[in-house]
Amino acid sequence: MKRLSYNNKVFRAVANSENGQTSQETLFYYKQEGNIITAEYNGGCIIKGHLIGIVDAENKIDMRYHQVDENNIIRTGSCISTPKVLKNEKIRLHEVWEWTSGDFSSGTSMIEEV
Repeated sequence: MKRLSYNNKVFRAVANSENGQTSQETLFYYKQEGNIITAEYNGGCIIKGHLIGIVDAENKIDMRYHQVDENNIIRTGSCISTPKVLKNEKIRLHEVWEWTSGDFSSGTSMIEEV
């Protein structure tokens, strides 16, 4: 499988479970060094968020995240993101996530490169 680069990519949330906090106003600014991914994100009800993860040989990302929402509540979670390269060469990430704080619920989401 061809190695994808997530470095300097910007993603927008396009779908999320009802118990998630990202929305179409949420933008993610990815950086990559070797197999380590980091990102800052904000938008919608999220004031500030960060994530860190590891990219495997299949370009999947195993990540942890923390964020502060508009109610000044800190939420944390874990996520596995599976990429799909679209016809326009942009990356779509299909995500399965779980809150590790708050209600500890889980869900799915999708973000796409802009």
